[in-house]
Amino acid sequence: MDIPSSKPPLKTGTTKQAGDAAEDEALRHLQQRGLRLLQRNYRSPGRGGGEIDLIMGTPDGTTVFVEVRSRASATHGGAAASISFFKQRRIIFAARHYLNHLPRTPPCRFDVVLVEPAGVQWLQAAFDAG
Repeated sequence: MDIPSSKPPLKTGTTKQAGDAAEDEALRHLQQRGLRLLQRNYRSPGRGGGEIDLIMGTPDGTTVFVEVRSRASATHGGAAASISFFKQRRIIFAARHYLNHLPRTPPCRFDVVLVEPAGVQWLQAAFDAG
């Protein structure tokens, strides 16, 4: 008899691998442009928490919260169209949690890196916490 688990199933196979590969590609793209990795896959606690794919630092001290989106095709709006208002709120929640643990709050912004068959596109200040 199977007993239901309280934990969600882990992602396996090609979806997880594709997501990891997209994050790796986005990270390389940003590092080549002078950003440094502060943290990867930051999760805030609790049911309402969120995850930030990459937290990067710019040479001028700005903290950049990066959402990486990947789609195999550009139909249905491509990767950019998959960042809903709800998803933005969860990222902002996680960013606030991250910032609350720093001794001082740096300037920050929310970027999106799109990884699609046509290439990598970096959208700086793609949304805000306002």
